[in-house]
Amino acid sequence: MATIEFKNAVGRVYFDNGLTDDGKLIRKSKTYRNVAKNADADDLYNALEELAQLSALPFIGADKVETSNVIN
Repeated sequence: MATIEFKNAVGRVYFDNGLTDDGKLIRKSKTYRNVAKNADADDLYNALEELAQLSALPFIGADKVETSNVIN
């Protein structure tokens, strides 16, 4: 029986970097490593939002990206 084993997680913060000539949003991102496996969603969002305040660009959202191994 195969199982999924947590490998690592990162938090990715997205910023508004203006518009293209076509009017499409240009997004910039910054990635923060070593996010805990069991990080609470509210705590993680608040931490990433606070880190985003260090940027001159407007904050538009954040993701938690997890990597796992599927083992047999």
